[in-house]
Amino acid sequence: MSDATIDKLQRRFDPEAASGMHEVFQFHFADAGDHYLVVDDGTLEVHAGEHADPSVSLSMSSETLRGVMSGEINGMSAFMTGKLKATGNVMLATQLTRLFPGH
Repeated sequence: MSDATIDKLQRRFDPEAASGMHEVFQFHFADAGDHYLVVDDGTLEVHAGEHADPSVSLSMSSETLRGVMSGEINGMSAFMTGKLKATGNVMLATQLTRLFPGH
């Protein structure tokens, strides 16, 4: 994941939406390696690598993530068409657009 993408995530993060949330979102990018987001009661940390016990794991291309985050790609349709694979608490994936609202 590029520094620009990480910066964008941190700028778009909505601490109020994450109030009381304690979750780890693991991302596996075919084209950008593994990264995970730790959302902890209104705070966000982005780390490279793999978390030992993520709440949900999402596999996709970084392009698909950008599309989902921008609203150009519907997350549920990406999941249904195989562009996005999720394991663990997959309902958490639906929270991403609330945590990172588009501007």
